[in-house]
Amino acid sequence: MNDTSQKKTHVRFYIGILMLTAIVINYLDRTVMSAAAPAIIKDLHIGPGEMGIIMSAFFWSYAAFQIPAGWLADKIGQRLCLAISVLWWSLATAATAIAKTPAGFIWARVFMGTGEAGAYPSNAGVAAKWFPDRERGRITALFDSGSKFGTAFTMPLVAWIVAAYGWQVAFVICGALGIFWVAAWWAYYQDPEKHKSINAAELKYIRDGQAKKEGIDNVQPLKWHQLLRYRNVIAMCIGFFMLNYAIYFFITWFPTYLVQERGMTLMKMGWMAMLPPLCGILAQWAGGIFTDYMYAKTGSLNKARKINLVGGMTLATSIALAGLTQSDVVAIALLCISYGGLAFAASAIWCLPGDIAPRNMTSVLGGIQNAFSNCGGILGPIVTGYIIATSGSFIPALMVSGACCFIGAMVYLFMLKDIKPIEV
Repeated sequence: MNDTSQKKTHVRFYIGILMLTAIVINYLDRTVMSAAAPAIIKDLHIGPGEMGIIMSAFFWSYAAFQIPAGWLADKIGQRLCLAISVLWWSLATAATAIAKTPAGFIWARVFMGTGEAGAYPSNAGVAAKWFPDRERGRITALFDSGSKFGTAFTMPLVAWIVAAYGWQVAFVICGALGIFWVAAWWAYYQDPEKHKSINAAELKYIRDGQAKKEGIDNVQPLKWHQLLRYRNVIAMCIGFFMLNYAIYFFITWFPTYLVQERGMTLMKMGWMAMLPPLCGILAQWAGGIFTDYMYAKTGSLNKARKINLVGGMTLATSIALAGLTQSDVVAIALLCISYGGLAFAASAIWCLPGDIAPRNMTSVLGGIQNAFSNCGGILGPIVTGYIIATSGSFIPALMVSGACCFIGAMVYLFMLKDIKPIEV
């Protein structure tokens, strides 16, 4: 490494780009099912109840393996853990193309969820190692905005592939992308002290700006399950559960809603389904910049995070109104506002593991938070499918999502207390 008097390198930003693209591919692969769902339903004669179970099957293993994946990332390092994770889920995505029955799709989705479980906990740990605290909001917003990129650009891309070549080809192409990412990640990533391209000035900038200097050693002050004793951890889990219940409507049933409820063609659905996630990208970047600005200005993580959390979740309740309007334009606008609110909140949600975890436990706390939150991903598609099957309408389902957003806002406002590292 070079002398500290030299201008610092910016290796952390290249690491951030790899983190972003991992999440883009993560969401591309998990949402290809929802984009292809109308064609699969028609081709294989699968009913809405069965499709709801297929969509939710991903989250069974995804939620179950969050904590093991987070624990493993903290133990063996995020470099190896994330490489295994992306390779695993990419192969599972490609394998979905050979499914012919609901059971086949369910097994493929379960296998994919097992692999994808490592993505967010690993990224949370990488952010804690590679970025000073003052940049946590921005890097969190950057990598988590990959979920919106993946969701947005999946819809028209997969709709075009399905229309031109069939839904099987879409799964194969999307699965192949992750294999190329693994090669790039393995070639470039190392922890800060081990990276060949970082100089002493950047390393000093990163480590001097951290209240906790993660990754210098592997000492963990608590067992993972002991984190569940803390009120803030429980609040993180409940609040994120409520956000995920709402946001996974967009990832699972939203394309079908546009086709069946709004009468859109497959191609029009693909373009319209891009709009809420695109709004979400802008809102998330704004949220990341805002929370870092508030932290720099006030020195208070409570103010910096809670404005995003409470304000964003409150704004997201507009999803409940989307089903009540006859106008497609107004409905899409309300859903864009809702998704934007969820994304604005999410920029702070993924800061919380780094803010609250003891040293060297950011990945496992991120895994705990994400495990509970994705129970919303399990429940949401099933409940929505059941509501559609019994009522013949999406309106009650959208109302339930809106109620979840309001509950989440109240949890972050009243249950989440002082945001600071757990002291042991």
